[in-house]
Amino acid sequence: MFRAVPSVTPFQGRLRIRDVRPYGLVPRIGRLAGAGVPQCKEPYMAVVYIPYGTSEGQSGKIAEFIADVIHAHGHKAQTADIRRAGNFIPDWFDAVIVGASIHSGRHEEYVTEFVQKNKDILESVPSAFFSVSLSAHGDTEGAEGYVKKFEEETGWHPAQVGLFGGALLYTQYGFIKRLMMKKIAGSNGSLDTDTSQDYVYTEWDGVKQFTEDFLDRATTPGEVL
Repeated sequence: MFRAVPSVTPFQGRLRIRDVRPYGLVPRIGRLAGAGVPQCKEPYMAVVYIPYGTSEGQSGKIAEFIADVIHAHGHKAQTADIRRAGNFIPDWFDAVIVGASIHSGRHEEYVTEFVQKNKDILESVPSAFFSVSLSAHGDTEGAEGYVKKFEEETGWHPAQVGLFGGALLYTQYGFIKRLMMKKIAGSNGSLDTDTSQDYVYTEWDGVKQFTEDFLDRATTPGEVL
């Protein structure tokens, strides 16, 4: 049995947007040509690349949802599981949203390596990061701590960060992992411990808000980061 669980705190408490310069997208050739390329004077169709890491599939579902929102707003998006797509960013995009999930107390190592390798590109275009964890459901401080560690490891400080609740898939776990996850859920205090059901703590309205905010910032004419 599956049950979606509503968030215990408002999404605003799990969305961090730094006070950064306003920026806008430029045509893809602008990223390749560098300084001196005229800026886009009006919003246009953007192409957003969404590379992600996932341990149990929830980050992938969130990435696909983000892509759906982007498509609904008249832009294009392409998701990519970093493990399959490789440790690089293609040159046909205008903006990037990187996603990762917490497993064993940290984000996937291959996502960390991906960001380290592509840090210069991520800093040259509109970009954002979303982190998926059980801590994001009721333990914002803990979720923020994971992101801070990720930023320290990668040297990348994205202008926009979304913290999204993950999932407890008890019925899909083996016996040992089910017991372990039940213990972790019990210590959290805001997670469910009935192992006969699966629980999703992702607040989809929050993911939509995160995506629309990113599009507003990324497609509004202004100074390029």
